Amino acid sequence: MQTKVKWTGKMHFAGETENGTSMEMDTAPEHGGENRAPKPLEAVLMSLAGCTGMDVVSILRKMRQDFTGLEILSNGERVEDYPKKFRRIDLEFIVRGRHLDPALVAKAINLSHEKYCSVGAMLRPAVDIQVSWKIEEETADEVRAVEDHSVSV
Repeated sequence: MQTKVKWTGKMHFAGETENGTSMEMDTAPEHGGENRAPKPLEAVLMSLAGCTGMDVVSILRKMRQDFTGLEILSNGERVEDYPKKFRRIDLEFIVRGRHLDPALVAKAINLSHEKYCSVGAMLRPAVDIQVSWKIEEETADEVRAVEDHSVSV
């Protein structure tokens, strides 16, 4: 696996993977950037959420759960001193669907964090990752929250 990141001016960088997909990074104006793209640590949060999200979708499909949506909200808390790394990351999963089994949703999320998500596995030794999830039951007329859970991973 290889990537290339190229400086394109000010504090903007363009990254490219070996298969040609791309991603940009920038920073805030007070640091010389223009806020044109995610900051590198925001990209780390998105990578963690994307990695675990892909796992959860795959596992829920195998479990034959009738899910219609998945959102993962991430919040990173950083230390104050340089290199200002993450101290804690909170992930909140919002799983939408019909007649979802809370035990299977929990199992899918836990399997991702304990076994499958490589981004989480890299971060976990240095960062406290907390996970919570909510199931939103979808009906023809409404979406209502029916379950709310939290666990520490």
